[in-house]
Amino acid sequence: MTVTPELLLQAYRVGVFPMAEHRDDPEMFWVDPRRRGVFPLDGFHISRSLAKTLRREAYEVTLNAAFGDVIDACADRSETWINQDIRMLYTDLHDMGHAHSIEVWMQDRLVGGVYGVAVGGAFCGESMFSRERDASKIALAWLVDLLRRTGFVLFDTQFLTHHLASLGAIEITRAEYRAHLAQALLVNADITRAPLAASGQDVVQRNTQTS
Repeated sequence: MTVTPELLLQAYRVGVFPMAEHRDDPEMFWVDPRRRGVFPLDGFHISRSLAKTLRREAYEVTLNAAFGDVIDACADRSETWINQDIRMLYTDLHDMGHAHSIEVWMQDRLVGGVYGVAVGGAFCGESMFSRERDASKIALAWLVDLLRRTGFVLFDTQFLTHHLASLGAIEITRAEYRAHLAQALLVNADITRAPLAASGQDVVQRNTQTS
């Protein structure tokens, strides 16, 4: 079966997503986890050390400034499920306005980021990377802040890892996820509706108010 960007969007609307066994595998398969990782948007945990890093402002954050570089950095590891077809599909979704990336820069160097797909009021996180301490956490904190302010009601992380759990992510059943997704698809959210936070201090302050 030929997977098109339109088919990929439809897959997200029914709760499944593609993966490959490794970067050189020409085949993709659909994944529908029995248990799903999600970030409650009012439950993102910013530790004292992360809050200090966010306030330090030794970085810059952008939205959709280097989508291709972010997905390439996410795939730049010994084991990856991102093959060339997957990269092309998500790049197409980005060009169509459905896939987005958050980039973290230090001295004009891309050091962290996250990318994912938006469908209705759901943001489905795909992958993230970090080349400097806490860079992926910075990206997630700024992303959660932006999702809250642009109408999103569901942040899907696909799987729950220790790293994500330490930031407040939880695991729910497939049935619970599909119920949340169905409600999110009724929401008209737009990640570009509001600007990124003016500062890391703003991210920390708003997180404190909503958590």
